[in-house]
Amino acid sequence: MPIRTATSSDIHAWISLRTELWGDTSLDQHRDEVTKMLARPADQCAVFLDIANESEIRGFAEATLRHDYVNGCNTSPVAFLEGIFVRSQDRGSGIGRLLLRSVQSWAQDQGCTELASDAELCNLPSFRFHMAMGFEETERVVFFRKPI
Repeated sequence: MPIRTATSSDIHAWISLRTELWGDTSLDQHRDEVTKMLARPADQCAVFLDIANESEIRGFAEATLRHDYVNGCNTSPVAFLEGIFVRSQDRGSGIGRLLLRSVQSWAQDQGCTELASDAELCNLPSFRFHMAMGFEETERVVFFRKPI
């Protein structure tokens, strides 16, 4: 299970997996987001991919450095796991653990002592993954909106 950083040649396959994780996001928005991530300096954003062969991606992890307040954290900057996803047929094989290990290593290289993440309250598989990987829950939040 080789893990490597994403390149522009991975965009199509990477977007395909992103649509499985974030299905409400348009293809154009995914394309815009991955293009911006690839353009960011490597010390501010990292994307790791698990590659089955030259063109088949089984999973990805996206991380950024956040310099603003991150809920439950005490330091700044904080490495933030923006998204992690493994294809359903490959879950339970250790790919998520390897991707997270790559993110953690990158975060430590940036001088971070904390790694943060979030998940929707209803996303129980994500919650279980985070807990199994050693994350601790810091708080639960419900966002509200009112058109005016």
